[in-house]
Amino acid sequence: MNSWVRLHAEDPVAIALRPLAKGETISLEDGTRLEVQDDVPQGHKVLTRPVREGEHVLKFGYSIGRAKADIAAGAWVHTHNLGTGLGGLLEYDYRPAAAAEPDTSASARTFQGYIRENGEAGIRNEIWIINTVGCINKTCEAIARRADSLYGSQVDGIHHFAHPFGCSQLGDDLLHTQKLLASLVRHPNAAGVLVVGLGCENNQIDSFKAAIGDYDPARVKFMRSQDVEDELELGVELVGELAAYAQTFARVPVPVSRLKLGLKCGGSDGLSGITANPLVGRIADRLTGAGGTAILTEVPEMFGAETILMNRASDARVFGRIVDLINDFKAYFIRHGQEIYENPSPGNKAGGITTLEEKSLGCTQKGGQAIVADVIPYGAVATAPGLSLLEAPGNDLVSVTALSAAGAHIVLFTTGRGTPFGGPVPTVKIATNRELAARKRGWIDFDAGRLLEDRTMEELTDELWDQIVSIASGEARTNNERNGFREIAIFKDGVIL
Repeated sequence: MNSWVRLHAEDPVAIALRPLAKGETISLEDGTRLEVQDDVPQGHKVLTRPVREGEHVLKFGYSIGRAKADIAAGAWVHTHNLGTGLGGLLEYDYRPAAAAEPDTSASARTFQGYIRENGEAGIRNEIWIINTVGCINKTCEAIARRADSLYGSQVDGIHHFAHPFGCSQLGDDLLHTQKLLASLVRHPNAAGVLVVGLGCENNQIDSFKAAIGDYDPARVKFMRSQDVEDELELGVELVGELAAYAQTFARVPVPVSRLKLGLKCGGSDGLSGITANPLVGRIADRLTGAGGTAILTEVPEMFGAETILMNRASDARVFGRIVDLINDFKAYFIRHGQEIYENPSPGNKAGGITTLEEKSLGCTQKGGQAIVADVIPYGAVATAPGLSLLEAPGNDLVSVTALSAAGAHIVLFTTGRGTPFGGPVPTVKIATNRELAARKRGWIDFDAGRLLEDRTMEELTDELWDQIVSIASGEARTNNERNGFREIAIFKDGVIL
């Protein structure tokens, strides 16, 4: 394995594929010998030609920031000598890029899924318990536990998703909570849903029903805890009815064009933009080329790379919606007195990511090369085939919850640092490096680090695609499913009384 990689011919930096020691020499593409001036951790950047103070430093062929001082060849490039080149709100022009040739290799592929009464396709036959308010988290947890002991063998799982909201929220903040939870109620991975209310909360069951819209009473049942004598007994009884309803469904062949994948990264490192994120981009292209839906989120981690997505908009209308998506999130930062470009996180920096534009250029690779077909508001459901952008922050659990609510059957989660969590849907953890994959076998579902050693991108794309189809067909389970790690988090931006 080579000790470094350059991602674009114009880049003055190379990425260390192993730790580089101060004083050692490496050979560049033209045979030039470069002496390393500092210890450079794996995944971090080493400068291969001098850069002057204020000059842009490129990676992926794009600027990832400006040099804070003159930097000599062989130096370690990181937060001590490189700063963001971004600042303030921007104006954008629509400059449509040529559409990439679609990957149609999977157009005839099917998975074994469930077709619901409303025609939606699901990949799991589960019972979900959704509470309207955080006061009854433990009640719902107890119902799920008792019901699972009685009916768990009849379905793919009985799950409750705790959250703290629904009480004392006002205005748009309450509407966002209702919209997000209502989209989860409608998710086709749930064969049946029990909605549990308390009775005195702002998120009353009657108003929540309005947020859900039309529903099948055989599939969605409601219980107001303050109105019944024994909410645990009745709750378990209602889950039993839902489990019986779920048994009327069986797996049937479903075209992959009905599949929706959420795209997310977290705990990134310097290899994220080299291994796992480009791999997921290939999967996104394969799915959208077959008529399926890929959903990309983490809006703040589009800052600095947003024009790449804007210029792939399907038309001027979608371009305008992407501009609004970006500027509205920047306005959210400004409204709260926060620096727009304050990123990445400490874990990202430790992994080799220096600036937000560097993080964003790696992050957006998960969207592949497809045309952007739609922009989805927070809490809404993806309806257009192709690549969609979803309004949500970078926070791992908040964004995975939003992807699930948007209808993603599976979330592909790339990581260089690792995390055990899972969202409401199967969450495939994809390691950027082999060390993480080997050390955290109970977290990681797929090792993209092999790309740097013994696998080609084509081989890994085929392997990951087959694993996704197997998961969608119920033939394989993700680690978050096996471990019982199912969580949600709701984005909050408003007043609580």
